[in-house]
Amino acid sequence: MKNICIFLLLTFFTLTQAQQKHTIYFDLDIDEPNSSSVSSFDAWLKQNKDAIVFKVYGYADKIGSVQYNRDLSLRRASDIVNRLKQNNIDFAEGFEIKGFGEQFEQDSEQAKNRKVEVYYELPETVEEVIEPLDTELAKKVDRSKVGDKLKLPNLYFYNNSDIVVPKSKPLLRELLVIMQKRPKLKIEIQGHICCQPTDEGRISYYRAKAVYEYLLYNGIDGSRLKFRGFSSNNPVYPLPEKNEDERNANRRVEIEIIEN
Repeated sequence: MKNICIFLLLTFFTLTQAQQKHTIYFDLDIDEPNSSSVSSFDAWLKQNKDAIVFKVYGYADKIGSVQYNRDLSLRRASDIVNRLKQNNIDFAEGFEIKGFGEQFEQDSEQAKNRKVEVYYELPETVEEVIEPLDTELAKKVDRSKVGDKLKLPNLYFYNNSDIVVPKSKPLLRELLVIMQKRPKLKIEIQGHICCQPTDEGRISYYRAKAVYEYLLYNGIDGSRLKFRGFSSNNPVYPLPEKNEDERNANRRVEIEIIEN
């Protein structure tokens, strides 16, 4: 007998997975934004009161010493962070502030190098139609026992990034509903990379963390979640991989069943 498709209308809070950026410009040798940027930043603050800021990066032109420009760029970034705090803007766990000074790819127009970039995401209320949870992943979770590991299929990130590509959003939402409908389920989210023996940017860690934060932001209790990055220490295929299929198999995020 075929299952009767019952559609549930579910509204939940989610984070858009594409980070956005706002740029603020500064005058020569000044660590406070120029007047035109103050106006545009004030407008941004009014329009984005629910923004969650992930990082604030400061930059400088090449006028002055390397150390001076690094200090100047950090002062610029700090000024913007203070303005964000004064306006009660939220910061993500693991928020990063950094001054690059002149050590980045400089624009030929010097004024464009004297800047601060604010990277953020905006929450949105999304109405989703969720089918009964008879998906393959849900079935695997129900059959799993403690210690089993399941790959999250079709979960892709931008290159060298912890930002999930838009086409992978349905998989995250599916995992969220699985967690919602199984209140006893506890998992550890595990990130893996391919191709290289080291993970200097800790991409595997931050990708696992991105999935963790998505679930956390959408109401899953933190006591049910853990996350870790394994770099390339637990490959499906030995390094170096022989082809793209092997690289794709090693480049993955898995969940380990802690309690079910």
